Amino acid sequence: MSTEKQFGIVVYGATGYTGRLVCEYLNKQYGVNGEVNWAMAGRSLDKLAQVRDEMQIPHTVPLVVADANNIDSLKDMLESTQVVLTTVGPYQKYGSDLVRLCSEIGTDYVDLCGEPAWMHEMIRAHALTAKASGARIVFSCGFDSVPFDLGVHFLQKHAIDKLGKALPRVKGRVRAMKGTFSGGTLESFRLTMKAAAKNPELIKVLTNPFSLSDSFTGPQQPSGMKPIFEEDLNSWSAPFVMATINTKNIHRSNFLLDHQYGEDFVYDEMMLTGAGEKGEAMANMVAEDKSMANDPMKPGEGPSKESRETGFYDVLFVGSNDNGDTLIASVKGDKDPGYGSTCKMISESAVCLLKNLDIAGGGIWTPASAMGTLLIERLTENAGLTFQLEG
Repeated sequence: MSTEKQFGIVVYGATGYTGRLVCEYLNKQYGVNGEVNWAMAGRSLDKLAQVRDEMQIPHTVPLVVADANNIDSLKDMLESTQVVLTTVGPYQKYGSDLVRLCSEIGTDYVDLCGEPAWMHEMIRAHALTAKASGARIVFSCGFDSVPFDLGVHFLQKHAIDKLGKALPRVKGRVRAMKGTFSGGTLESFRLTMKAAAKNPELIKVLTNPFSLSDSFTGPQQPSGMKPIFEEDLNSWSAPFVMATINTKNIHRSNFLLDHQYGEDFVYDEMMLTGAGEKGEAMANMVAEDKSMANDPMKPGEGPSKESRETGFYDVLFVGSNDNGDTLIASVKGDKDPGYGSTCKMISESAVCLLKNLDIAGGGIWTPASAMGTLLIERLTENAGLTFQLEG
């Protein structure tokens, strides 16, 4: 893979809701000192120029015209950059050609994908091509699945240091969260459900926690689909909407890390709702919530700046083994998880790849397996995330 590209990072989808936030972050964090050579890309030059002015981004930041429906424009964009950061989703609708071209050309790639059926398809179709070209393709570099994927990685690294071995059982539990979905996230969800209704084979992919782990199949995993009371946490736990994608990515990380967490690794993800009757009632309410399917929000829409700034999340990871050893870690973020924090996570993922050419070879990766501790350090230093041991 050549390092002599015109741009270090190109933000593809720069005029969209999340793309604007990414550009705002890159400009604030890296635009002044020129540490990162980045550009804005989208379908319309006029719209790109308008957004650049609205965001008060200097005219020294270049504009690149690229359209998902114009393969030549995508090729030109990818041949000019080392890392493409794409916010153009749903990825099952707009992303397949981009992944294919990155795999062929050797351009690094990061996205915000939470669409496991599409990811399964891309891995099967392009992983070997990416490996040959040197393209490092990293899916799910936003709230799904960075805090969870890296949270487990962080916990297991400390388990190996303290106990000499990873912990075979880890619970991921959302302890607190304030944030909302955008229209793009909801559209991805709706398209996935429609595709599964038409193709029963996709249901197998969506329900299999190891569907992104190539041919590997590990032990039976908890479903996480019904409220449960957990005595060790003294709390009811409810289904967590993002568990479907996060668990698959974490098992893929384990697979790509040569089963660093063990071939017997068991992981599930839920949301803590508290103890007693109130906690039980809340857990049941969460389990019965169907608001994502009926939300009227459209692509391009999302939470207000005030909502993004006042949002936060706090995720607990509890690891254990049969010897009675327990280790507890947490990951916290200082902004709305889906957007205020996500724009920082994907930006730092792109910068991490840009600045560390030797951390992974070509292939289709997860954040933990490709960047691990280096990304944790960047997120802690720059992006308002906190990783810590609690016990």
